[in-house]
Amino acid sequence: MKKIINYSAIALSTMLLATSVQAKGDKHWGYMGETGPSHWSEVKKNFGMCSKGKVQSPINIIASKDVELKPLVLNYKSNAKGIINNGHTVQVNIKDGSVLKLDGLDYKLKQFHFHVPSENNINGNAFPLEAHFVHATDDGKLAVIGVMFAEGKKNKMLKKIWRKLSKLEVGHEEKFNLKSKHIKELMPKNKDYYKFMGSLTTPPCSENVKWYVYKNHLTVSKKQINKFFKVFGFPNNRPIQDTNKRVIEE
Repeated sequence: MKKIINYSAIALSTMLLATSVQAKGDKHWGYMGETGPSHWSEVKKNFGMCSKGKVQSPINIIASKDVELKPLVLNYKSNAKGIINNGHTVQVNIKDGSVLKLDGLDYKLKQFHFHVPSENNINGNAFPLEAHFVHATDDGKLAVIGVMFAEGKKNKMLKKIWRKLSKLEVGHEEKFNLKSKHIKELMPKNKDYYKFMGSLTTPPCSENVKWYVYKNHLTVSKKQINKFFKVFGFPNNRPIQDTNKRVIEE
């Protein structure tokens, strides 16, 4: 009998375990130099998709098909359970109970995190900050909602998260009090979006990820952007990947 490997489950496990700290001496992926994006597939054997994949993220989003997409069905009821600096970004982990409903399946909100500057572009335009809300089904199917932030007024909800930034020990999750209503405020009121297939934007770069990127943005102050850079010391965005003629709906 052939052994069946659930690659979706492996991708989910890898994504959730991104909070762990690498062992001393281990070669670990990063955003610069010999472990940067162009070398990810060389860091570990199971990172091969980062260089061989044909449906990779992020991309420059240019809609190719107008289908009048229905509103996303979001039912966010649970609060945050913790916050962590995982060495690549600040990540807020969510208690069970928040769901994105897609094709009759429950995609549970697992965590959200940030990239400075944005990873995806919209019509050739980059943004200083992008948030990714990562959802997963029980069997490992993945869906990500992307939210862009343009430079402008200080963001009150980000302020709650940024307050913790400089105090976090890398790899150590701390309890974090963020209500579900506050999580919703990290998304624009106008929820028109682009839809396309893609991948995780970090190793192992697993594909078959459903992407939903809101057309409308929120704001973030220059001071808030600079604080993120001060803590991490590097931009944490993967370069734009080839769309390979994939369909981008709006």
